[in-house]
Amino acid sequence: MNEHQHTSIAKKDLTDDKVVFGLWIYILSDCVLFAGLFATYAVQHTALFGGPAPSDIFSLSGALVETLVLLTSSFTCGLAVLAAYKNKKALTLLALAATVLLGATFVGMEYIEFSRLVAAGHSWQQSAFLSSFFTLVGTHGLHVSLGLLWMLVLMAHIYLRGIQTSTTRKLLAFSIFWHFLDIIWIFIFTFVYLFGLM
Repeated sequence: MNEHQHTSIAKKDLTDDKVVFGLWIYILSDCVLFAGLFATYAVQHTALFGGPAPSDIFSLSGALVETLVLLTSSFTCGLAVLAAYKNKKALTLLALAATVLLGATFVGMEYIEFSRLVAAGHSWQQSAFLSSFFTLVGTHGLHVSLGLLWMLVLMAHIYLRGIQTSTTRKLLAFSIFWHFLDIIWIFIFTFVYLFGLM
């Protein structure tokens, strides 16, 4: 190995380290964001101002279905990563397509829930409780929507260029992001829906 090749590999390793470090900094910053939203909801969930309480508007069955859909999408995302490491292009694309479908179903269910609440007169303007609810759940939904866009870009990249080393790194980074959203949703399901109906 000549000096030029050694320098190129060293620079590549350094770049990879920076990307991984940047990803974890982003995840940590999102943790801070959601921690603030959870804290706000915890303080405001009893500030009803004559509006409905959580038990009046939440559907545990609906939230449970959303949870199962999102957890299943996490499984298919994991399958996509495994398929990519085995250089199986078709299987990777199929697993990502399933993840997109499940993620879109989750976002669609959130949209339907929000639309139902607004149509019933229970918008984010009615009370501090509803304002904090829409902000917390809506922020998570926005993250999932951005994740869907990220997945579509990855799928286009894999379809056009095949599976490369850079592809598996990008897919792994996305997988970490997607699993993080699952963890956040588990907290939302528990503290917002489950505790709200107790």
